Amino acid sequence: MQARVLRIGTRGSPLALAQAHEVRARLMAAHGLAEDAFEIRTFKTTGDVIVDRPLAEVGGKGLFTKELEVALFAREIDLAVHSMKDMQTELPDGLDIGAVLPREDVRDAFISLKYARLDDLPEGAVVGTSSLRRQAQVKRIRPDLKVVGFRGNVQTRLGKLADGVADATLLACAGLKRLGLVDRITSEIETATMLPAVAQGAIAIETGTGDAWTAGLIAPLNHIDTAIRVRAERAFLRRLGGSCRTAIAGLAEIDGEALSFRGMVFSPDGAECFEVIRDGTIHDAEAVGTAAADVLLERGAGALISGTT
Repeated sequence: MQARVLRIGTRGSPLALAQAHEVRARLMAAHGLAEDAFEIRTFKTTGDVIVDRPLAEVGGKGLFTKELEVALFAREIDLAVHSMKDMQTELPDGLDIGAVLPREDVRDAFISLKYARLDDLPEGAVVGTSSLRRQAQVKRIRPDLKVVGFRGNVQTRLGKLADGVADATLLACAGLKRLGLVDRITSEIETATMLPAVAQGAIAIETGTGDAWTAGLIAPLNHIDTAIRVRAERAFLRRLGGSCRTAIAGLAEIDGEALSFRGMVFSPDGAECFEVIRDGTIHDAEAVGTAAADVLLERGAGALISGTT
């Protein structure tokens, strides 16, 4: 089945490389291929270069994918591996999500060298995060805390914590587990307390439309349940028109053929919040996500998204 070396594109961060290696390992297992049947090519994206400003100030989603997508169009790579939460909800014409890997832990991790849980932080403690979603939920749960910007990859953020820049930080459990850093998790924050980002914990494989050879290779890697869940979540985000400039959270869960979706939109300070729960089936996942967004827009959530409040 393997006619030539499959070129895998990825960012060069430790987490991005771990995800690319996972894709390679799964492809090797699925097709009985050796490691030399693949080439991993790394790219520096705009989001990797600009680390001194919040993502919301420099373009939001797409900052970690654009250069990889350019390489796909130029046929420098056959596929690109992304954290799906970094992807724009509308892909450029000519590109497709060819497969989604089984989803990791969707929860956010609380990390501190001094305190066991978010609730244990003293009044006025400093929490570092680059995510508006996390910032808003932290402020909603604990309005007495101070939130400061915390950009950089996982290792950089852990280093800042060790340097005393903040008393605690929040990272995705999924990324820490994929990096073998589960021991750095002080405690997991349940989704009932802090709703994750849309598609958090999911890895997407992006390919060129019409590339039948690559599509055939990655097809066995597609995890149906994960694909359905993120389809609902991304439909919710798409209808809201949300980006890194907006504090939006969403999570779909499956039980048999039943699908349940919970979505939230916050003001940056967490003082305002719109929440919706919508049920449906796995067969109408996108419709469930879209309908949930429509409910919030009817209630006035659009004002938070457009920044008019």
